[in-house]
Amino acid sequence: MPTGQNILTVAEMAAADAAAIAGGTLSVTLMERAGAAVADAICARWTPRATAVLCGPGNNGGDGYVIARRLKRRGWPVWVERSAAPQTPEAKRKADRWRGRTIDLAPDDREAELVVDALFGAGLSRPLEGAVAARARVSDRRKVVAVDVPSGLAGDTGHCLGKDAFAAALTVTFHSRKPAHVLLPGRSLCGEILVADIGLAPASGSLHVNTPALWLKAFPWPQSQTHKHARGQLAVVSGGPWNTGAARLAARGGLRIGAGLVTVLSSPDALASNAAHLEAIMLRGFDGDADLLRLADAADAVIIGPAVGVGSLTVAEVQTLARTGAALVVDADALTSFQDDPPKLFSLLDRDDVLTPHPGEFERIFPGLLAATPERITAARQAAARAGCVVLLKGPDTVIACPEGRAAVNVEAAPWLATAGSGDVLAGFIGGLIAQGMDSFEAACAGAWIHAEAGASFGPGLIAEDLPDLAPPVLKRLYGRG
Repeated sequence: MPTGQNILTVAEMAAADAAAIAGGTLSVTLMERAGAAVADAICARWTPRATAVLCGPGNNGGDGYVIARRLKRRGWPVWVERSAAPQTPEAKRKADRWRGRTIDLAPDDREAELVVDALFGAGLSRPLEGAVAARARVSDRRKVVAVDVPSGLAGDTGHCLGKDAFAAALTVTFHSRKPAHVLLPGRSLCGEILVADIGLAPASGSLHVNTPALWLKAFPWPQSQTHKHARGQLAVVSGGPWNTGAARLAARGGLRIGAGLVTVLSSPDALASNAAHLEAIMLRGFDGDADLLRLADAADAVIIGPAVGVGSLTVAEVQTLARTGAALVVDADALTSFQDDPPKLFSLLDRDDVLTPHPGEFERIFPGLLAATPERITAARQAAARAGCVVLLKGPDTVIACPEGRAAVNVEAAPWLATAGSGDVLAGFIGGLIAQGMDSFEAACAGAWIHAEAGASFGPGLIAEDLPDLAPPVLKRLYGRG
């Protein structure tokens, strides 16, 4: 996995540092590399200007002294503002090598055209106080560069530890992103995020940034000899006559993502409404559980939930679909239908199935879990273990988790996706990829990433009907990378 694609907790990052030191790399060498990486990033983005480097008492402050020294060497007008004297041996050594101006932390940054926040790193465990908190309140994020994470953030959750935290235009972290870089509100305070290689051993772990590097090798591209039946069959259960559009959006998403045959399964009273709007997507009517079982049994994946209605009929349909060999993508109304008995839903699922709740639906089937966990990653992992299947927790920081604990976070959220029907298309993308034989966790990750890319490519004015037709250009770019 390339540098920056894994996400490490504060403890895991400390262990990586310790392993490097145990292997013979001096801790002051790692600090020098970190400071050099930040200085290089600054010089690549700005011309020399009046720069204040804010140094804390620990090793993050030690990085700051290196940054100041290296910028000064390149001709930058730079000074250090320290919140306290260096306390660690490494920070003291780097402070001793700094020969420039040093002052106590100023109450504002009016004198500086650029501010380097090297006060506290990802391991901070208490709120900012005193002069540091006051400086965070008045700092202009457009001219702040944060070292590791903006001071005031908890590295493992992305939450502000108190009322105050710095906001940055650029955050330079080392070796790997931390949860604070991918979860809100931390991600919104980091600005551009650069992961610098400081020579540690390749990161390994079960938490990843959701990029194509995670799943592209498993993407189900058709071969020259491939025919439609070999590309998988996807079925989507429709709602009633006045609620058919959501199923068609999901079906079209599945078709555009590459499923060979996509069928909308409809009750008799909704057939005419669906037939008036379908072309390449097939349509079959079912009347009762026996019909549904017969039609769905041929599918490789089935989506149920988009506008199917909340109630016992939907519960019965999910129970019927669980008797087929198809992988299930359970969304929307199908989730809410089990709010009074979530264990019943979980008993019907297996590792190949995917639940796609937004936070409200997540609360209905995993009541209290979000509030009881420190952040969304832990909540999604526990939910996946409880349900025994893949869980995709939607949001601007979408988390995908599987029962074994592997998880990924989507970091490129498009605000234009906050529109009715967007989630139905996402379900279609995921179902279409599973139908083609992709592992359910990887399919959920790929579907979420393509969905976000499609939304970002359109921008303002996006509606859900646009999304399926935005997938092909994204797929074409991915194909070129494969």
